[in-house]
Amino acid sequence: MGGEAYRQAGVDLAASEAALELIRDRVRSTYTASVLAGIGSFGGLFRADQLRAMRRPVLVATTDGVGTKTVVAVRAGRLQSLGRDIVHHGVNDLLVQGASPLFCLDYLAMAELVPARVAALVEGVADACRELGVALLGGETAELPGVYQAGEIDLVATLVGAVEEDRIVDGRRLESGDLLIALASDGLHTNGYSLARRVFAGEDWNASQARLGGQNLFGALLAAHRCYLGSVRALMEAGLDLRGMAHITGGGLIDNLPRVLPPGIGAEIALNSWTPPALFQWLLEAGQLQLEEAFRVLNMGIGYLIALPAAQAAAALDVLASCGETAWVCGELRLGQGVRLR
Repeated sequence: MGGEAYRQAGVDLAASEAALELIRDRVRSTYTASVLAGIGSFGGLFRADQLRAMRRPVLVATTDGVGTKTVVAVRAGRLQSLGRDIVHHGVNDLLVQGASPLFCLDYLAMAELVPARVAALVEGVADACRELGVALLGGETAELPGVYQAGEIDLVATLVGAVEEDRIVDGRRLESGDLLIALASDGLHTNGYSLARRVFAGEDWNASQARLGGQNLFGALLAAHRCYLGSVRALMEAGLDLRGMAHITGGGLIDNLPRVLPPGIGAEIALNSWTPPALFQWLLEAGQLQLEEAFRVLNMGIGYLIALPAAQAAAALDVLASCGETAWVCGELRLGQGVRLR
C-alpha cells in the first residue's frame, strides 16, 4: 500500500481518499445545470447563464472564515453547524452590495485529517448551499501537521455572486435623516469567540444556565450565523429604497457601518431601542468590557443593518415581520462621521 513514508511524516493519503468519498455525493447535490465541472477537477467550471440574462452584470466575491468558533465546535462535537455558518456569512457579505450568490469554494485544514470530521464540515457547507441555491463548486481539504494544533480545524469559504451594475448598493445615496433598521442576530455569529472562550473558561459549558433561559453555553455560543438573503430580497421585491446595508461581523457596529457611509455622513445608534440578549450582557459584565469595545468586538444582538428613507421604515418593518425577522429602527444618519452611541 503506497504512501507509507508520507503517512509517517504526518499526511495520510488514504484518509484523504476516504474523506473525498464521504463528501462527494453531498457536494454534487448542490450542482445546478450551470455546473460543468466540480469536485475532482483542477478548477470548477460554472456556465454563466444567469449573467447572460442580465444587462450589465457585475461579479462580487468575498472570502472569510469562522474563526475560533471552530474551537468551541470541536469541544462540543458539533461540526456540521460550522459549514452553515461560513456559507451564511459569505452570502450576507454579498448581499450588502445587492448581489445574489452563484457558487462557493471552501477550504478546510487540520493537523490530522479525520474523514468523519471532514464529512461533517463539508456536509454543513453543502446543505446550506443547496438550501440557498448556491453551487458548491470545489475546494481544498488540507492536512498540515506542524501548522495547525492537534485536534483543531480551520474553515474558510469564498462566495461569488452577481448584481446588475445599476442595482449595486454602495451607500453613495445615503443622506442625513435616513433611518437605520436593525435585524437581530442569533448569537455571536462568527466573531468574538476568542473573548468568549477566555471569559467563560471557568464555567461549566454543559450546565443549564438560568441567565440564558435554561440554555447551556455550548448551545448559546454555537447558535447559527443567521442568513438574511430571503428577507432582504423581499424588501427589494417590495420596491423599497435600500440605500445602504452592513453585515455586522468583526468590528461590530462601530467599524462595519462606516464602511458604507459616504463622506460627511455619520450615524447615531439609539442604545435604548433594544436590549442586547443575555449572552452579550454576560460577556459585557464578566469580561469587564467598556461599551465602545463591546460594540467593536461583538454584534451585540444586531446581525445586519439597512439604511433607507425615513418614510419607508414602517413598510420595511412590515415586510421583515412577514419574513420572520425581529427588526426595529435602531438609529439615524446625521451629518458628521463615524458611529455615535447614545
